[in-house]
Amino acid sequence: MAPIPHPPTEPQDDPDTYVGLDADGAERRARTRGWSTVRALPPGAIITMEYRSGRLNFEVKDDRVVRAWKG
Repeated sequence: MAPIPHPPTEPQDDPDTYVGLDADGAERRARTRGWSTVRALPPGAIITMEYRSGRLNFEVKDDRVVRAWKG
């Protein structure tokens, strides 16, 4: 029988701390804090709703993070 997979542990990091940062700086900070995937999206982007452990999403407007969330 195959082992049960365990998702990677997410960084203990508050996504709200990225709001207001420039997009490039926010991505660099997220990667140094252990996020395996960082995704920048324009406001109103249509995305799928699957949750991916280790992913941090940014909504970026005028090169500033206006919203950040896990998954």
